[in-house]
Amino acid sequence: MRQFCTRAIAICTGLVLIIGPIASASTPWKPDSSDRFQIKLSTPPTAAQMKGSFSMMEFDGTDASSAQVAALHALSKRAVCYFDAGTWENWRPDAASFPKSVLGKPDAGWPGERWLDIRRLTVLLPIMKKRIDICAAKGFDAVDPDNVNGFENASGFALTRAQQYTYDRAIASLAHADHLAVALKSFASGAKDLQANFDFVVDEQCVAYHECSSFSSFVTHAKPVFDIEYTTTTHFCASLPSGVFGIAKHLSLDAWTLRCPKS
Repeated sequence: MRQFCTRAIAICTGLVLIIGPIASASTPWKPDSSDRFQIKLSTPPTAAQMKGSFSMMEFDGTDASSAQVAALHALSKRAVCYFDAGTWENWRPDAASFPKSVLGKPDAGWPGERWLDIRRLTVLLPIMKKRIDICAAKGFDAVDPDNVNGFENASGFALTRAQQYTYDRAIASLAHADHLAVALKSFASGAKDLQANFDFVVDEQCVAYHECSSFSSFVTHAKPVFDIEYTTTTHFCASLPSGVFGIAKHLSLDAWTLRCPKS
């Protein structure tokens, strides 16, 4: 959820990752400006909810089944897999895989979550690879890794921007290796530097935080920016710059949605 380098090679327990710009040809599908985005994280979508006026839908990768992804595909729609890349969540089935040494301060406002020490690549990347592999095995078309801006938060670790970029680029590399498109999630200050590594943006409240223009590098490179505003009106739509497509949602991210015109 919303929270307040140089090219390198990382070798992680037998996993070799090239951290740097990834050739977009590795992903068979990427969203574009014609796509209409929907997100539902409260519970997996029902068959009726999959029939809405959208072309791509994000839901939780742990809770979702391959049958639900296939049902969305049967409607000629794309599926985006949500998972958390930057915080530990005590309810996830792989929670015990994280050693206590990588768990930082609680993520304020989100009970059961703690920030991760993203400097510990050899520990975290194999866990994240398994999560991404699960998304791929279930048939998802893309992933949306959350909390990829830990260095901007009170994580309990002395993280730097360069270390954050190294970690985020590694996550994108893992997704592309599984032939999945990957979203940059709510990281406005890193958008320009990470644009080459990510295929689209899922942002929370760029209008409310006056950050929509920060994603101009994605727009320039014909990569769509999908903005979620937690409001019950569409008054914010007039403030969206060209190339940024907005929806209004409840904070619970249930099925309710108001869509900006032409988005």
